[in-house]
Amino acid sequence: MRIRPLAETTRRPEVVAGIGGFAGAFRVDQPTTVLAGTDGVGSKILIAQALHRDETIGIDLVAMNVNDVLAAGGEPLFFLDYLAVGHLDPQRVAILVSGVAEGCRQAGCALLGGETAEMPDLYGEQGYDLAGFVVARQSYAATPAQPGDRIVGVASSGFHANGYALLRAVVRRAGLDLSARYPATGERTLGETLLTPTQIYVRPVMALWPAATVRAMAHITGGGLVENVGRTLPEGLGAQLEAARWRRPEIFDWFREIGEVACDEMYRTFNMGIGFTLVVPPAAVADTIRHFAQHALAAYEIGEVVAEPGVSIT
Repeated sequence: MRIRPLAETTRRPEVVAGIGGFAGAFRVDQPTTVLAGTDGVGSKILIAQALHRDETIGIDLVAMNVNDVLAAGGEPLFFLDYLAVGHLDPQRVAILVSGVAEGCRQAGCALLGGETAEMPDLYGEQGYDLAGFVVARQSYAATPAQPGDRIVGVASSGFHANGYALLRAVVRRAGLDLSARYPATGERTLGETLLTPTQIYVRPVMALWPAATVRAMAHITGGGLVENVGRTLPEGLGAQLEAARWRRPEIFDWFREIGEVACDEMYRTFNMGIGFTLVVPPAAVADTIRHFAQHALAAYEIGEVVAEPGVSIT
């Protein structure tokens, strides 16, 4: 069985029973608050299928789940995946699950189990879909944000796994070649750039929690900065963000120009270079940015909390 050794590389001490049975078992201390999240990869999978590059799509799957529970103060404990395929190719399944296992290692959670289903009538010979869910222990309870608090944005690794329906539409309309290099993609091909795995923020963010300076966190997914930052603030408060305060990778502006996508739509659909945000007191900004630099992640002070509802970007 090829999946069992991959799961063993993610094992945590609390795992009682893992791959092989009808259910996994994980010991949780009492009392504790358990968080759970579920997500998929979306149509980024179609890029991976088109290029026959399935190695990293499992990292995206884990990232989209663990970054969500992280924003709620959750330490990811274990993860389960669901893989539906048109044709059950053991080698391909092993490649896909190896990506899931790598994501779990990066997040420090156990790959506790999963399910594989063969459905040729639904997915055809080469098609597949990936989904999963994570269970976390709430390890941090943030204090409410206040007007005057600052918002620190941590750099994304690219488009992550949002907006790929729009990206693929732009690729088709503009006649772009996924195997070609363009000025905005540097030394990589367009396909390689679009398959860059989603950044997993678990370890560096959790390392900040003992200082108790974080007042809110947001995973910047669908809806962009406007929707996701707003979800983390108390009723009646909002945020003012300044786009000039962070480095936006060239690939975002390039897609906006060649796709003739409105700026507002770009900010609603993509992370625009910021994958995770934290609200901290003004005195904690410098230390927070320095902390992420020590974890090889760029971070910026991108705005502040204000006493008016809504999030604006200028």
